[in-house]
Amino acid sequence: MPGGIELAVIVGVVILLFGGKKIPELAKGLGKGIKDFKTAVKDDDTVVATKESVKEIKEEVKEAATEVKETTKQA
Repeated sequence: MPGGIELAVIVGVVILLFGGKKIPELAKGLGKGIKDFKTAVKDDDTVVATKESVKEIKEEVKEAATEVKETTKQA
């Protein structure tokens, strides 16, 4: 973890490179990017869960169909 002097040097270099007006724009863009990333990860998890649910339902339907066929053969 950088110390106080190191942080001050880093902040000074950032201000020199980007200027005082660009830093808020960069922070805003970074925040928006992080928010979009979290939303995409959350949506992706939902899609994966939905695909798994569909797969489980299909397997249950196949098992039920097999049981119905076996029952009708016995009757």
